[in-house]
Amino acid sequence: MSTPSHPSLQVLDPRFSRVAAGAGDLERLCTGAVWSEGPVWIDEAGVLLWSDIPNNRMLCWHAERGMAVWRDAVEFTNGHVRDLDGALLHCSHGLRAIVRTRLGPDAQGLHDEVLVDRYQGRRLNSPNDIVVKRDGTVWFTDPPYGILSDHEGHQAGSELGKCYVFRFDPRTGSLRVVSDFLEHPNGLAFSPDESVLYVSDTSAAVRSDGGGNHHIVAFDVIDRQDLVNPRIFAVVEPGLADGFRLDVDGLLYTSSGDSVQVYDPDGTRLAVIPVPEKVGNVCFGGAAGDELFICASTSLYRIRLNTRGATA
Repeated sequence: MSTPSHPSLQVLDPRFSRVAAGAGDLERLCTGAVWSEGPVWIDEAGVLLWSDIPNNRMLCWHAERGMAVWRDAVEFTNGHVRDLDGALLHCSHGLRAIVRTRLGPDAQGLHDEVLVDRYQGRRLNSPNDIVVKRDGTVWFTDPPYGILSDHEGHQAGSELGKCYVFRFDPRTGSLRVVSDFLEHPNGLAFSPDESVLYVSDTSAAVRSDGGGNHHIVAFDVIDRQDLVNPRIFAVVEPGLADGFRLDVDGLLYTSSGDSVQVYDPDGTRLAVIPVPEKVGNVCFGGAAGDELFICASTSLYRIRLNTRGATA
């Protein structure tokens, strides 16, 4: 069966045709970063925030005002998410912590506090990406990338000795390991019904011998807090599944070395959105939730799709 073409999309499976129908062109909104990561949409202010990790700053884009520096000296933040109460949660490589920022009007950061930075008395490695479940629990990955050198954090040894996926309950203050299955857990996101957690393993990023992992693992979520039945969902190449998000139908949009790749819940690759720079992470946003924002190396890109994000 033939599939329709689009200048900004390569549709590989007819199941993606509905999303591609009426899609916009890929736009480069701004540039000037070194390595763009961790996008998050702030709906009430109409802005996108993201990290320029090696420059130790966060950037801000607004449709009318363009790009600006939101904050300097941010301790090498990486992934971000909005908490249920609207606060902004950061993965801080430098502080080796999850940090909460209360936001004021027009997305000003008013007050910071460390939410969690230790497990059983030992410092975390360098929290990387983060999601909040509808029950208010905070799930995040903790690979070593922020402590391997001073390029994206502060070089140090690991106090944990391993890399975990964590679940933090802010109501009780408890921090639990929910998985030690992955070598270097990185991006993560829940399916729309929160019955599946997807987590990428990007250990290939620091291997010079061509080895390591560059795949996404799917886990079943039971009793709202435990992960079982890990299985490889997709092997992403070229490059890595550094960060990803899902739409309302459960399609997964992931970074790679040359594009955003789109996967069906059954693991079939449905489409490719070519991007002229290496992609780091994505999120949905915009007034209607139908804009896919793409952090790619030096730049921020956007494409409008005929779908909406399950979360921003």
